[in-house]
Amino acid sequence: MNHPPAATDQPTRIGLVAATAAGRRHARTLADALPHARLVTADTVADALRAAWTGCDAVVAFLATGAVVRILAPLLGDKRTDPAVVVVDEAARHAVALLGGHAGGGNDLAGRVGALLDAQPVVTTATDAAGLPGLDTLGWPVEGALAAVSRAILDGEPVTLVADATWPLPALPDNVRFAPVGSSAPAPVGSSAPATAGPSAPGRGDVGSGPAVGGGYRLLVTDRVVPLDDRTAVLRPPSLVVGVGSSRGVPAAQVRGLLDRVLAEAGLSPASLRHLASADVKADEAGIRATADALGVPLVTHPAAELAAVDVPHPSEVVRAAVGTPSVAEAAALLGGDADLLVPKTATAMATVAVARHAPRGRLAIVGLGPGAADLRTARAVTELRRAAVVVGLDQYVDQVRDLLRPGTRVLASGLGAEEERARAAVAEATAGHAVALVGSGDAGVYAMASPALEYADERIDVLGVPGVTAALAAGALLGAPLGHDHAYLSLSDLHTPWEVIARRVAAAAEGDFVALLYNPRSRARDWQLGAALEVFAAHRPPDTPVGVVRNASRPGERVHLATLATLDAALVDMYSVVVVGSSQTRIVAGRMVTPRGYRWRP
Repeated sequence: MNHPPAATDQPTRIGLVAATAAGRRHARTLADALPHARLVTADTVADALRAAWTGCDAVVAFLATGAVVRILAPLLGDKRTDPAVVVVDEAARHAVALLGGHAGGGNDLAGRVGALLDAQPVVTTATDAAGLPGLDTLGWPVEGALAAVSRAILDGEPVTLVADATWPLPALPDNVRFAPVGSSAPAPVGSSAPATAGPSAPGRGDVGSGPAVGGGYRLLVTDRVVPLDDRTAVLRPPSLVVGVGSSRGVPAAQVRGLLDRVLAEAGLSPASLRHLASADVKADEAGIRATADALGVPLVTHPAAELAAVDVPHPSEVVRAAVGTPSVAEAAALLGGDADLLVPKTATAMATVAVARHAPRGRLAIVGLGPGAADLRTARAVTELRRAAVVVGLDQYVDQVRDLLRPGTRVLASGLGAEEERARAAVAEATAGHAVALVGSGDAGVYAMASPALEYADERIDVLGVPGVTAALAAGALLGAPLGHDHAYLSLSDLHTPWEVIARRVAAAAEGDFVALLYNPRSRARDWQLGAALEVFAAHRPPDTPVGVVRNASRPGERVHLATLATLDAALVDMYSVVVVGSSQTRIVAGRMVTPRGYRWRP
């Protein structure tokens, strides 16, 4: 399969403008930290600001806010295309997102600038201030009365959400009520009622026909063309795939004209296009590629053998003889997920298109929260928690992040021992189409929730792993540098792994002279395994080998204890502890545990 290159953010060109020595000093700090930031100079500061505005994607101005407003006011055009502007005061105490908060990324830039300059980000966008998701921040096109519906959500007025299907939207507050297509009884968005539609041409219920009932506000999530009014906003989900076949040398205008006509006749919005699809032999077809570029969507191509395996209503032996598959347009439109063919192949002299609607894919973020301290939690973890509509996790871990969750977030918390149930619940919610965050301490892939969840997850959902600072890394930092050379992670819990297997692994780590990080080292019910493991290490290492114990790393009650294989008191260790057993090379230097890297420095 020939997919487009992996999506990456284009470098944001950031123009830095300063009028004073202090401003230029702060600007240099940003230029050193942000690879695409540069100081913009001109004969006057006003000219420099205008040059940054016209030549950059974002501007950070170390000027008075009033001056920036007066200079840039005549240049303002469209918030969807204007650069973001952040204003920083002379002392770098505040980073104010002045323009382009959502559309231009100004709010995020203010946060980045604040982090680099130790300044307080000032964000006045209403949804951000209220902790609500901006409807224009989801990465989907938005049409209609965006401002009016957003204000209604903020003001707590009733808003009805009508969706073709369950899409992985972030949490919305309780005043947004979900109304399944064809239903007159809205339900809370956070409820488990499925947002699926009944059958109706083309393939879904009648979403949004007519004005908002009773003058209320509506948020529609649909790929259909619907009438708009001053109380209705429409989110365009990426649900449509257009399969394209063509003769060699087809003009782009013919492909685009046919595509536009077919979508219009079917009442479908081009804003919901996910991608164009074709056969691998068409990967270099200029007319198809130009159409995809003009629409701003990828072109995905498939091998003929994969297309030939797709059951289509209108196969052609002529097409099979030419390209090795009886269908290009219909098969390409359907391939890649749970899809319904909305528009069968339709042709002109040189082009053929077909349109399929693909079912939503749920979203499962498996989030490592780090060892406990908020400042050791990654920014991406915070982003994913705020992106989720459903958060699943151990009750004590969920309690650590409740203040980060958006209003309306549904929380599924449970106690110790329910790991499998949590994994199943998270996958089930994502499979139903929701945006889910499954949280765990440390890194979710290290003795945590990623493994059990991915055992149940299938190809119907998108999975995003969010790494976290592990307990071992936090313990190592507190002890010194015990992980400077090869090391091994070992769990001493025999609840799911027989002790005979654990013992063999402990022996292998001891014989290999690895630094050993012992997870789940001791509990009230398992009080002998740690001693047994230490005896194995003692058979291969000197009795003065350093051993570190860290309890509650980065959390209240944190305790760091240094001992040796000969002196460690196992009673100091419990399930909140990580035990680090040094290698034969590990030593204590100035009260810190150090495993030399083994470098041989040369003059």
